[in-house]
Amino acid sequence: MLCTLCITHWLLGSKHIRSHSRFFFKSRVQALILSPTRELAAQTEKQILAIGDFISIQAHACIGGKSVGEDIRKLENGVHVVSGTPGRVCDMIKRRTLRTRAIKLLILDESDEMLSRGFKDQIYDVYRYLPPELQVCLVSATLPNEILEMTSKFMTDPVRILVKRDELTLEGIKQFFVAVERENWKFDTLCDLYDTLTITQAVIFCNTKRKVDWLTEKMRENNFTVSAMHGDMPQKERDAIMEEFRSGVTRVLITTDVWARGLDVQQVSLVINYDLPNNRELYIHRIGRSGRFGRKGVAINFVKTDDIKILRDIEQYYSTQIDEMPMNVADLI
Repeated sequence: MLCTLCITHWLLGSKHIRSHSRFFFKSRVQALILSPTRELAAQTEKQILAIGDFISIQAHACIGGKSVGEDIRKLENGVHVVSGTPGRVCDMIKRRTLRTRAIKLLILDESDEMLSRGFKDQIYDVYRYLPPELQVCLVSATLPNEILEMTSKFMTDPVRILVKRDELTLEGIKQFFVAVERENWKFDTLCDLYDTLTITQAVIFCNTKRKVDWLTEKMRENNFTVSAMHGDMPQKERDAIMEEFRSGVTRVLITTDVWARGLDVQQVSLVINYDLPNNRELYIHRIGRSGRFGRKGVAINFVKTDDIKILRDIEQYYSTQIDEMPMNVADLI
């Protein structure tokens, strides 16, 4: 949501718009937002269209897995804002369909993820085509020091608006752990919690796509209704699952970290880390899927004996306390 507000505020307040009414008739791309996942890029497009509707802002999401022909048609018809994933955006620029001369603002949403090894080369590839007087905005709940240092390569005297780590553990989200001595005890624990999950909507995080598939199949074999999503699924299937989950048709979603960043489903009040995340930054992004828009949220971590050290490290890093799950956890959701 933050990057959407940034872009709309910029468009509304831009001297170019105030001084040139022809802005509304000449739909050149003036802002580019890059996101790490297709779902987040599509969500950003919808928010821009909704917030910018009264001044007729045209936006389009350029994301992998969708029709290249449709992207070309939309861009050639003219849009003000492009929200996309790095690979598809780079492709559109190289095809000369996405013209960059009028772009005045670049936003990297979830910027620590965007500047990680997986996306860094693509980001720099896109950046090469952008005008030198560009304004750059980085947005993320987590910005490690190494990422901040990297920004010196493409930002000049930036203004930093930073939140201290001990203020990051989101207000209104209660955090608990369940001690499970062995990996195979996690499944029985999840089954015991199933009725609690379906009181609201719940997201269950696993560290690998294989684990998501395995857990989904095992839950269904035991007659539990769940849906699943990860990056190896066809885009049409991912879109259908997202729509079903947003509308409340499905109530329990098992997923990888493709779902960890930025996605807003207001009804989600419970997050379960079936596996503790591989790094501390991902923890705060995962639990932030619950308790959206000031609502209450609960995060439950399944912790094996050899995970205790990781849990304590997360507690210390964010200056928070993760207590053992109480028996009345359903009352807290």
